Order: sequence, then C-alpha cells, then structure tokens
Amino acid sequence: MSGKSLVGNYPKIITLWLGLGLIMIFFQVVIGGITRLTGSGLSITKWEIVTGTLPPMDEATWEVAFEEYKETPQYKKINEGMEMKDFKFIYFWEYFHRLWARTMGFVFILPFLYFLRKGWIDTFLLKRLGIVVLLAATVASFGWIMVASGLVERPWVNAYKLTLHLSLALILFSYLLWTFLLTFKRFPHVPNILNIRLWTKFLLFMLAFQIILGGIVSGSKAALFYPTWPDMNGQYIPDVMVEKGSFNIDNFIHYDKNPYFSAWIQFLHRNVAYILTFSILSFIIFYWKKVDNASYKRWLVVLASLLVTQVLLGIFTLKNSLYQIPVNLGVAHQAVALLLLTSMLVMLFSAQTKKL
Repeated sequence: MSGKSLVGNYPKIITLWLGLGLIMIFFQVVIGGITRLTGSGLSITKWEIVTGTLPPMDEATWEVAFEEYKETPQYKKINEGMEMKDFKFIYFWEYFHRLWARTMGFVFILPFLYFLRKGWIDTFLLKRLGIVVLLAATVASFGWIMVASGLVERPWVNAYKLTLHLSLALILFSYLLWTFLLTFKRFPHVPNILNIRLWTKFLLFMLAFQIILGGIVSGSKAALFYPTWPDMNGQYIPDVMVEKGSFNIDNFIHYDKNPYFSAWIQFLHRNVAYILTFSILSFIIFYWKKVDNASYKRWLVVLASLLVTQVLLGIFTLKNSLYQIPVNLGVAHQAVALLLLTSMLVMLFSAQTKKL
C-alpha cells in the first residue's frame, strides 16, 4: 500500500493498534489528573528521559531525591516536615505518569516499524502518524515546561501552562481518534440534515472552550473559593467580581494572590456549562426526530448520558471541595469530559461525507 490513499482498507490490526493508543492516552490524562490533585507533579525535580526510567532503588537514592524536593517552593511553603513515606506517595504518581508516557512510546514505535516493513502503512496514514509523533513530543515538552513553572517561585504549577499541557494532550487524542476512525472499512454515515455538521462543530467548539476553562479552574484551585451551588457563597455574581479597579492584567497574571480571578473563572465555567448543557440537549431532541439512523441515535443516547453524568460530577466535585478538591470526583469529572469529547468527534465523523 503506497502512493494513493486507500482510506478504510487497512488491516484490522492497524485499527486495534490505534485504538490501544487512544486508550493509553485516555488513561494518561486520568493519571495526570490524579497527579495534579494529589499535589504530586513537582515531586521529581529533573526531566531525565533515559536515566529517569527507573525509580530510586535504595534508601540512599531516595534520600537524594527527597533532598532535591526539599529545595522546591512546594516543600518549603506547603509540605515542610513531610515524612519519607508521604514523599514516596507523591513521587509514585509523578513517576507513574512519566512511565506511562514512556510506555506509550514503545507501544507506538515497535508495531509501527513492523507495520511499515510489512507495507501496511500507506503515505496517507504515514503523514498522519508523523503528525501524531510531533504532537506527542510537543505535549511531553510542555509537560516539563509546566512542571518547571512550579520549581522556582510558586509552590504549584502555573494554571495557564497546565491548561496548555492538557489542551495539547486533548488535541493529540482528538487527532489520533480521527485517524483511528479513518481506518474502519465501513462506518455508518448520516446525511447533512439541516446543517447537522455545522451544529456539531459549534458544540465541539463550545465543549473545547469549556474544557479549557475547566483546566484553568483546576489549575488555579478556584473551586476551593466557592464550594457552593447553584449560588457562589450566597450570590450569583460575587461582589469581588465588580469591585472598582479589580479588572486589570495583574490580577490575571498573579491569579493566586487575590480572590478576583477565582471568582471570574468559576463564574465563566459555571455559566458556559449551563449554555452548553442546554445547547446539547436541544441538539439531541431536535436531531432525534430528524435523523433516521439507528447507530447515530445510539450515539445521541450516549451523548445525553455522558452530559447528565458530567453535570452531576461537576456539582458534586464543587460542593465537596472543602479545604481540598476530592481526587476521585475531580478525576472522574475530567475523564467524562474526555468521553464527551470522544462522542462528539465520533458524531461529527459520522456526519461527514463518505469520501474523506
């Protein structure tokens, strides 16, 4: 297979391989969420691609790693007096996060070389996989940039850099998902009834924006400031949001030094959620009546189920964010967001023309 693209004529093993990659990226995002919410991301202070493959193997090496962590702002400002067993706990999650990324590299490269030699990867797929590699390298690079942002002054990573790292990971996941779907020999398609593709793209844009807002909310720990719903500590619009002179660039750059930013970002995240929920439910009801395709209707049911689950998880996470954000709820909220994104992309793919 070479030269002209033969989309959809790939061996089944190619599809399974790409599907495995999607599953691994999904769990990498989940592990990343656990790493963030347990405060583990800054426990490893070096980016050692090769030598960092193995964790400390003896007590002396553990002591060296612990001493390096003690020099970080996070230890000095938050975790001073931490015991070795607690350090090993946070070290585990950051190490596991990095190890999973390395494992993904091997899962990709070894089968890729085999499939390429067998002639099962044509020029079209080769180009797409090249972009996947570039995206993965970018995600990894920004991962270290994100970690480094918490090793100098702040005792945690920069919320904007964290969100950029998450956004790049979701772009990688989305691009690989689309590539995965292109390898199917047969995939059900629906006609472009009443601009169904346009509306699906609009909802995808809104969902992506909401996920970005969620990343900033999580990175800035804004939930801790207003752990109430449907109001924000008794108000719909907190007074701090409309204080004279508060709207300035300094409050957005140094977001962790005042409550102004936390109020605004949580207010935006809540209200975009309301708009998005109403829009998706309207989309489901409208096209359920218009589309005569059983497979597509099943995806509408999946979308509705995920949407309801996500809304409830968001509320439960918020109301339980007293003193600290609950790890299980926060991670589940992030995971379902990725599943929502997946369902919307699958529905967009099924609404494309048959010649992709």
